[in-house]
Amino acid sequence: MFSRRRFVKDVTLTSAALSFGPYFAFGKPQSGKPVKRLMGRLSFEATTLGLGGQASLEWTPAGEDPTKIILKAFDLGVNYFDTSNVYDGSQENYGKAFRQLHLIPGQPGYNERLRSSMFLTSKTALRFGKGGWQKQGLINVTNGAPGSHTADDLRRTLSQVFGDGRGSYPQGAYLNMVLLHSVSSMADVDALYQGYDRPDPKAETIGALATLIDYRDGTNLTGINPKEEKLIRHIGFSGHASPAVMMDMIQRDVRGILEGMLVAINANDRLNFNMQYNVIPVAAANNMGLIAMKVFADGAMYTKDATFTSKPEQVVRTVGSKTLPSRRLIEYSLSTPGIHTAIIGTGHIDADLTACQMQQNLLAAQIESNAISVSDRREIEKMAGAVKNGKTNYFQDPAQALGAPRNPAAKQEMRGQKRVAQLKWQTAYAGDEPIVRYEIFRDRQKAGQVAHKPQVRQTPFSFEDVLSDKVAHQYQIVTVDAAGRTAKTEDVLLSAV
Repeated sequence: MFSRRRFVKDVTLTSAALSFGPYFAFGKPQSGKPVKRLMGRLSFEATTLGLGGQASLEWTPAGEDPTKIILKAFDLGVNYFDTSNVYDGSQENYGKAFRQLHLIPGQPGYNERLRSSMFLTSKTALRFGKGGWQKQGLINVTNGAPGSHTADDLRRTLSQVFGDGRGSYPQGAYLNMVLLHSVSSMADVDALYQGYDRPDPKAETIGALATLIDYRDGTNLTGINPKEEKLIRHIGFSGHASPAVMMDMIQRDVRGILEGMLVAINANDRLNFNMQYNVIPVAAANNMGLIAMKVFADGAMYTKDATFTSKPEQVVRTVGSKTLPSRRLIEYSLSTPGIHTAIIGTGHIDADLTACQMQQNLLAAQIESNAISVSDRREIEKMAGAVKNGKTNYFQDPAQALGAPRNPAAKQEMRGQKRVAQLKWQTAYAGDEPIVRYEIFRDRQKAGQVAHKPQVRQTPFSFEDVLSDKVAHQYQIVTVDAAGRTAKTEDVLLSAV
């Protein structure tokens, strides 16, 4: 593994030479490559820096060349690449770069080895593979034709990246992963899972997840993939706002279909309904590949307002600031337990190492997952929290206090001569510290405790209390976090026998 210290030393010694590629550091041969991490069940070793599909790849300011940005990422050894159907121009810019890199199957000089060494992820914000356009209260967005469905987005990506941009794509073209994008509400989750258990070609409505499974496996259980094409390798989802919704998205997946998650995580995460103590541990416990986004809060940590970027003049093209070095924000996201890589949109590349966002971001990303201590993370949080009074994460749900266990219930049974109370509950949501355990109280006296662990499916936590009497009891289940704070359920009644 190539260490950050060695990487930085090589760059410092040879900063005048700027031809760093997969096997060269700024003109100087090196013995290693940029740091990589194995992305869970995706079984891919990704560089800790991935190229985000927005910034100048989507909203291209005058004087910037998005094709050159993509080519530079390849030259630097970056191997994880991100784009989306809802990023205007981004997929077409990848298509231009991929032609120069000979990554188009069937074309003269096709570099299959290079294609197999890199990971390309796109996204769909469409919730249905069939029907569903009349449903309200959920995200259902396309940059394609009105009324499009999931498979239309998939073919659109392949055409824009590998084909003619008008619907055709060559045999052998594929995407490494498609993400169900910006899962934000339980209505989104309900829509995406329609047909997941029993896909029926005769159904009026089929969700995006069942559709993508057909295009991953080369099956036609939905009736949407009549040619039984295999166009993708993996399926995942992304989320910016609500860890509760994202946890539900994972927990419903009893078949283990979801293998990747793109999640908003930066140094102001704990000021909001945070990802790092809620959904990220659940995804990590499912051995999913975890990709960080919004490392700089979509540029709001620096020169732009805390609003969604929508035009070229909002793209940040400078490197960090004196009061908040970009390096520290990258280190924070990449040291969050469970995260494998961080996608960062590039606004500007430059021959001057100090002015080149991609070079600086790559240098900062040369760290191992445990390289930053908890105390260092708290210092970075202080620096980030001073920007815009900490209100940078406009995309994230507001903070909430530590929650009580959800849906508590009690029942009882006789086992021979023993009376056994059975208590069950769903996971609580963490506040700004991780949950440690659940304490169970019977008639205000502690009866036991259960260690908290990420709830990977909807199977509830449980506790059994053996009783020696026949009277009624009142139970409470109490969440305890790492700071010693508590949140308790209402009384749960166990009737007399």
